Parts: sequence; C-alpha cells; structure tokens
Amino acid sequence: MKQKVTIYRAFERFWHWTQAVLIFLLAATGFEIHGSFEFFGYRNAVTYHNAAAYAFMVLIIFAIFWHLTTGEWKQYLPTAKHLRAQADYYLFGIFKNAPHPTRKTVLSKLNPLQRLTYFGLKIIIIPVMVFSGLLYMFYRYPQAGGVVGLRLESIRLIAVLHTAGAYLLMAFIIIHLYLITTGATLTSNLKAMITGYEEIEESQSDTAESEVQNG
Repeated sequence: MKQKVTIYRAFERFWHWTQAVLIFLLAATGFEIHGSFEFFGYRNAVTYHNAAAYAFMVLIIFAIFWHLTTGEWKQYLPTAKHLRAQADYYLFGIFKNAPHPTRKTVLSKLNPLQRLTYFGLKIIIIPVMVFSGLLYMFYRYPQAGGVVGLRLESIRLIAVLHTAGAYLLMAFIIIHLYLITTGATLTSNLKAMITGYEEIEESQSDTAESEVQNG
C-alpha cells in the first residue's frame, strides 16, 4: 500500500528550479560568448552571464546554509551499498521492467548512483565552474581608474577548465532529464519536484533506509 508523503520541501524545490533556470541561462550566454551561436548579442550575453553567475553564487550560499542547518547534506554522502545493483538497473533492468533495487524515503531520497553523481557535482564540478569563472571575470576587469588584472601568465588554462566544466554540466543535465522519466510513472519524479509530494510504499522504513544513507 502506498502513502503520499512530503519528499521535497519548499526551499528545496525553489532551489532546484532557480538553479535550473540559472544554469540554462549561464549555458546559453556562455556558449554565445564562445561564439557557438548568436542570440542575445555578445555584449548582452556577457552582461547576462555575469548577472546570472552572481545570482548563482548567492543561491549556492543559501543552499549550503539550508543543507547544513537541516542536515540534508547527509543525503549526498556516497555509499557503495547497492551501487552495482543500481548501475545494472539503469543499464539493463529498467528495459526489462525489473524492480528498482532501492526505495525512496524522506531520509533517503537519492539512490547510490545519484548520491555519487551529485556528490561529484557539488564537490568538484560546481566549485571548478565558480572559481574558474571568477578568475575568468577578473583576469582583465575594467575599473573606473583603468584596468585591474590578476597576475596570471595566461587565461588559457582557466578558459579550458571553465569550458570543460560547462560540458560536464551539460552532460549531467542531459542524463538528469532522462532519469526524470524513470520514476514510477513517466512524470512522477517531475510532479514530485513541483508539488513536493510523492507516493511511496507504506511499509518502507526510514530508519532502515537511513542505514543506506550512512553507508
């Protein structure tokens, strides 16, 4: 028997959708700055990219505070338990209508593969994008009294890191969009992130699942 429970809180949903909008705006303006296409115009693209970058950093600060004060940071701790089974499910089992190897609860919203992916995203990719972006922005930054620049021999390495991070982030988004469709129904995961509610098995125990969370 299933019961309807709150899986995603209000701030969590706000953070998720605001982050999604900002990432898409950063990607669109960033690739236009690199000359991949033209839509906003180069000058506007730079302005929008910088504004979205600052907004993204403010959102990160609020998100870090929320995760630390609520204990939700524990959701992203990697675990090897059921990791192989989860990978096999995505590669093979999902196409055979096999049962999901892990179950979602309030205390354990992410499966082992998601934990590993999000952990890498938050600990490696996002920080690389933020710091390389800041270095990129202030390498030669115009001020009222002239041009103030960081003492760097070349911006090439920074540009490569920032662009590589952007491609990894785009790859994550593509995979993420696909995995949204792998819930109980085609749209159940999407609806849960909009409403906050999801139907889970009544017999599921959050205490038992917390063991998976702590690995």
